[in-house]
Amino acid sequence: MNALDRKKNGQLSFLVLGVGSFAQSHCRALADDGARAATYLTRNYGHYSAALAGPVFLPEAYPSPVPLLKELEVDVVIPQSIDWAMKPWAAELLQSGVGIFCPIGEAMRLERERDFARQLCAECKIAYPEAYVASNRLEAEKILARHPLPFVIKNPLCSPTSPIHTILCETVEDTRAWLKQLDYAEGIFLQEYLGRAEAGHIVLVSGGEIYSVATNQEYKYAFNGNMGIVAGAPLGGLIERDPDDKYGLARELIHPLWPWLRAAKYHGPLQVTAVQRAGRWHVVEYNIRLGVTSGPMILRALKNPGEILGRTARNQKLELSFAAGANFGVSLTLAGYGYPFLQARAPHFPIRVDGAFDCDVWWNEAARREDGQLMATGHRIADVTAMGSTLEEALRRAYSNLQKIHVLASYYRTDVGQSLWPPGNC
Repeated sequence: MNALDRKKNGQLSFLVLGVGSFAQSHCRALADDGARAATYLTRNYGHYSAALAGPVFLPEAYPSPVPLLKELEVDVVIPQSIDWAMKPWAAELLQSGVGIFCPIGEAMRLERERDFARQLCAECKIAYPEAYVASNRLEAEKILARHPLPFVIKNPLCSPTSPIHTILCETVEDTRAWLKQLDYAEGIFLQEYLGRAEAGHIVLVSGGEIYSVATNQEYKYAFNGNMGIVAGAPLGGLIERDPDDKYGLARELIHPLWPWLRAAKYHGPLQVTAVQRAGRWHVVEYNIRLGVTSGPMILRALKNPGEILGRTARNQKLELSFAAGANFGVSLTLAGYGYPFLQARAPHFPIRVDGAFDCDVWWNEAARREDGQLMATGHRIADVTAMGSTLEEALRRAYSNLQKIHVLASYYRTDVGQSLWPPGNC
């Protein structure tokens, strides 16, 4: 009998591996559902917000989170990043038998290795942009000469510490210019640019089934009108509850993977991001996490998130139930001084809040001084997340709450929901 069976009528315990708004939102949603949740802090920022939602544990005190599993009677671990699998304690975590809300082993290659995903799509007859791998600038320039296309430039291996983060080029000339500036330490992945009609879909794979949860959209450009550079993390996003896959993203891009998913013993969350061109969806990438933007909204959309995450981590059959009045979710990011140009530095500015919030506000790079003053400590200050029966209701609530937060030189996108949505629009 496993831990989830023993606790069927009791209280589940979760350990989140992460920081900031991700940890705060996940721990709070699980606690609101009656579970216990704590955070093992994995980065050197975003500690204050995580501590608002439950106990936090520093790696200085716990070089490995594994001893916490017994101490906290943990049932399920929720990683923020796939990098946990490369930590020195990863093997011991796997041997512990604790449920992990993330695919493991071979299944992790779907996100980790970009060219593996491309090859898998070819085998499964899933549309994928023309793509190539180059180990150095000379190889990259030869590829561009043979295939004069605009490319999205990525690192071949996906990681928050990759030497290259997504660079979107809309012309051949843009691509050629960038090839002279890149860090080729891990090579580069060149993926044909297909346009801006981008959308995503999130499923849970568990118990031999694929369960559609939501269709999502991310506003990745830094500024209004989808202008500026692609930021390190989205400036906004939205989800629509979509168990029937009304836009066909799961049907076209996830279900054909089933033979491989079964062979890889895949169970956990799976998100596809795609671009529609000439009426057909093409895979941009797969992610094996709920993500910082969509995750908090999905946990609020589910009626029983603790049970669903717990059963998925144990590869059990699911019965999805959704919360009333949560058909849509909207997430807005309050960006701080200089974002998305992270080399820009500024003092810690005071945060002023006018009035009470009536939706979720997840602090990210923020902390409270000894005198009680809340301060912005970095480039991404907060994420405001609101749910609603309609997209218009969720947008209204999100913006009305974000406008209560004031920080010098901060900004946010005011056009979320006005472009890119519905899926296939640009």
